[in-house]
Order: sequence, then C-alpha cells, then structure tokens
Amino acid sequence: MDLSERKALGGYQERSRALPVTGLIGPGISERRSSFLRWPLRALALPYGLAVRARAALYERGWLPRRRLPCRVVSVGNLTVGGTGKTPVVISIAEWLLARGKRVGVLSRGYRRRSRAPRLLVSDGRTILEGPADAGDEPHLIAWRCPGAVVAVGSDRYRLGRWVLERFPIDYFVLDDGFQHLALHRDVDLLLIDASDPAGLEALLPAGRLREPLAAASRASALLLTRADVAAGPNTLLAPIRAATGRDSRPILIRFRPEAFVNMVTGGIEEVASVSGRTAVTFSGIANAASFRTLLADQGVKILDDLVFPDHHAYTAGDLNLIRDRAGRCGADMIVTTEKDAVKVATLVSRTDRLWALRLRTEIMEGQERLEGLLLGEPV
Repeated sequence: MDLSERKALGGYQERSRALPVTGLIGPGISERRSSFLRWPLRALALPYGLAVRARAALYERGWLPRRRLPCRVVSVGNLTVGGTGKTPVVISIAEWLLARGKRVGVLSRGYRRRSRAPRLLVSDGRTILEGPADAGDEPHLIAWRCPGAVVAVGSDRYRLGRWVLERFPIDYFVLDDGFQHLALHRDVDLLLIDASDPAGLEALLPAGRLREPLAAASRASALLLTRADVAAGPNTLLAPIRAATGRDSRPILIRFRPEAFVNMVTGGIEEVASVSGRTAVTFSGIANAASFRTLLADQGVKILDDLVFPDHHAYTAGDLNLIRDRAGRCGADMIVTTEKDAVKVATLVSRTDRLWALRLRTEIMEGQERLEGLLLGEPV
C-alpha cells in the first residue's frame, strides 16, 4: 500500500499483511515491554475498581435513586468493552416481542453519535428518521432490522423512556448496553459473556477489558454465553464468574449464524449456501473483526483480502474507493461487510458496486424456555 492510500484510509489496519512486532524489534522485546507496562496499568485499575464498586453499592443500598418506567424493561449488556454480540441479541429480543403483539421501544445511549441532542428519535416504528452518523451505529441498525419498534437515543435512559412514552404507547423497553445504567430499574437484566474471548474477563480497565469486577455479574437475571458454539466448555469459561458471585446457575447458550447476504445496491437477498466458493474482499469496523471473518470462511467464502477499520469507524468516499480498488486488484467476485458497517456506507454505494452485507440470526442453543419466561415474567 502506498502513502497516498494510507492517508486516504486513515484508521485502516492492514492486519493480513502486518509483520509481527517481535520480528521488527527483536525477539522477546515486545513481551518485556508488555510486561513492563502491565503493572502500572494494573495499579491504575485498583482505584477504578474501587470507584465502580462504590457506585454499585450506593445504588444497591438505595443511597442513589433508581427510577422506574411504567412498563416492562429488559436490559441487554455486558461486563467487557465491545464485541459480545449485544446488537444481534437486542434485535432478536425486539423481533420476538413484536411477533407476539407487544409494543416495543429500544433505548440506547447512541455511542459516538454526531448529534448532541439530549434525546433523539431514530425510528417511530414506521420510518427511520435519523442516519447512523446522528443516531449511532447500533441504534440505526436496530431501527433498520426492527421496523415495528420505536428506537430512541439519549444518555439518561429514564428521561428518554418518559419522553418516548409521551409520544407512543409502549409495552416493553429494551435497553441496548444497559447493564451499567443502574439509575433505571429493569425487570430483566441479561448479561452477555463472549465465549470466544475468555481473556476479556481477566482484568479491569485499563489493564484489561472489564468495565466492572466479575462479582457484578450477581446483578444479572441470567448469563447469556454468546458464540457458545466456539467454547471449549462453558463451565470452565464461567468458573471465575461463579467463584466471584457464588452462583452456579446454568447460562443460556447462544450462537450467531449467517442468515443471508443482502445486496446493498438492489436490496435483494441471497441464500448463504449460494456464496460458497466465491472470492471476496471483506471490510469491517467492529470490535470483533475476527469473528466476522470466521463466519464467512465457514460458509465457504474465499477471502482474498481483509480491511479492518477501528470500531465505530465513520466511512468516507475515500475509504470506499480504496475498498473498490483492492477488490479490483484481487479480482474478487464480491465485497462483503457486516450489516452494521453496511448501513454506514449505504449513501456512498454506486450502482456498479458488488457490495453485500452478511445478515446474522441469533440462535438459542440451550435455555430458550427460560429466556422466554424471563422476558414475559413467567416462571419456568
């Protein structure tokens, strides 16, 4: 890649061609530097851990107020930063409730959204009103996939919920990334753990990826182990959480399966089996790009090149031109990205693009009756 391409692409990381750091600076040096930096980071994690424990204790003891909305509230969240599969789970829950005649609202913070409005209506349940830049990646995708749901973004989920209720009748609110939003009472607290990322449970920020200590999992109504089809053993993976919480409940096991490929030019749908053997250039700006590549490879797609952007990347025309150029050089049959990325490049797509989005579905491998009972408030 020449210098002009690198400038055009900005945050792009060419992982497939990157040399290992140890090969550039000498064997063992990077490991020693990593070890040297680990201790200061762990020292910084101590006051952070004390602060989040104190905050949770204040809510638990009632010293900080926890307010209620006059409808059922289901929270979907995680202990780690990014990549557990919250968005497809939120979509699946919203679709399931809508199919049962429930009036559903989705409340999200709208991470990295451009709009500074304290409350923003992304969808009124009929029409998508805001694009991904102003709404945020995930809320826009949820609105796209769940056309019957009201979707709104704002930092204060209680005030946001009251604002939505003034405008629409709602039976259920689903909180996107709500586990740490303790100021709002929830009837169901679903905590997602990524089976493909056991290292994410090892240390608190900034030394690791944990937002809260493992003991915080005791607040959850249920643990949902996502990407459970790649786990060597759920019991081993969840052992540290069980030790920290003293709870031994069985997790609900979830996997994400390719459902279809969506043509971003025509809107047409193609069956997953039809792409087997085709060649592709892929690009994504998500927290877990490796899982996206693995899903495609498992469907028989031959990945010739892979462009990885930072999570929540704001795509430009220059980015898409570079992607097209790489696909042309490789002679790839198709360009494939995630649905989250696809909605962000939709306005940049031309009629000649061979751009497809991989649509996923959430499958419950174990614990479906328990999850449905929790959602409906019925003991199982």
